[in-house]
Amino acid sequence: MNATVNILCYKSKKLSNGESPLMIRVCKDGKKKYKGIGVSINPAFWDFEGNKPKKNCPNKEHILKLISDKISEYSEKILDLKVEKKEFTATNLIEKVEGLNNKSTVADLFDSHIKQLRKEGRYKYATSFNELKNSLTDFNKHLDIYFSEIDVDWLRRYERYLRERGLSVNSLGVRFRTLRTLCNLALEKNMLKRDAYPFEVYKVSMLHEETAKRAISKQDVKAIISYKAKRKHEQLAIDLFYFSYLCAGINFKDIAYLTKDNIMDNRIIYTRKKTKKLIKIPLQDKAFEIIHKYNNPNSKYLFPILSPTHKTDQQKINRLTKMLKVTNRYLKEIGKELKIPINLTTYVARHSFATVLKRSGVSTSIISESLGHSSEKITQIYLDSFENSQIDEAMANLL
Repeated sequence: MNATVNILCYKSKKLSNGESPLMIRVCKDGKKKYKGIGVSINPAFWDFEGNKPKKNCPNKEHILKLISDKISEYSEKILDLKVEKKEFTATNLIEKVEGLNNKSTVADLFDSHIKQLRKEGRYKYATSFNELKNSLTDFNKHLDIYFSEIDVDWLRRYERYLRERGLSVNSLGVRFRTLRTLCNLALEKNMLKRDAYPFEVYKVSMLHEETAKRAISKQDVKAIISYKAKRKHEQLAIDLFYFSYLCAGINFKDIAYLTKDNIMDNRIIYTRKKTKKLIKIPLQDKAFEIIHKYNNPNSKYLFPILSPTHKTDQQKINRLTKMLKVTNRYLKEIGKELKIPINLTTYVARHSFATVLKRSGVSTSIISESLGHSSEKITQIYLDSFENSQIDEAMANLL
């Protein structure tokens, strides 16, 4: 008996948005097998007699193309099996066309990947995927779709959607790089076929614009550290900024986790949380003074960001988020009062560290001009691999 393949609107199943999924139906040897194609539609826009979307159906042409492509895919596989004289059932025909792992939807992969990232303690990265998932859900109404539906046209419509909501080009870049990572994972898991991979045509590299400089001069740094704080947390913000500047732009999270065990032979030695690189930085006298200022015999941490009361990973994340927000708020206020031309944050210390050394004539082979994501790894490699004497000499130019 010949196999027949058609598409129908499965109106007996209602999604949360009131739509019903479109299903491919394979009939073979008196048995029927249904498989969702990753598209849903309001039954009011479906012609049940003709098994096709009505003329007034939203995205009609897009849906018709998906239906046509899916029917063609199954028809070609049936023809191949007949030419090869191979027997098949409705069930294994679907498995051959879709792949065993294609039963998982975009929502399924989002959920499993976010869960895995959290299990690995990569909470910030998990948050990026969760934010993307929420954004895509707002855009597409649901993510009970298969990766084959995310084509170039779909990506361009999502880009327009984000632009209409005022997202910057760089924010768009973050969203699309995260989505590309998920699609790469779908490839690995056989949830997406290579010839349907949309990022061969849609280039994420186009979603980038020059970021405003976030470095300040040596004179501005001196003005900040000389500022007379009016509150305890305001002084802590200044000291954390200064410490970061003196210690090769160490970021806020890494500062928070520093303990007395990280001080060895007058150096701060730690592994970066983000890149897992081992960093060794000479401790200058001023940096030692800041550490001694916040010495607390009841805490293993060097600074009062985390404390022994923060035991779970989530407690630590919540505390870091709160303290970073407070610190940056005070720095921003100080920057405005000092008329510093950019918004002052802890990250400015990182950029300023590199820029001041560069302007002091330090070789670019030791320290890069910028500490953005593309050059951050290079800087860490140089700081780790050069002789201590070279780094010490470079650090002497900071003030």
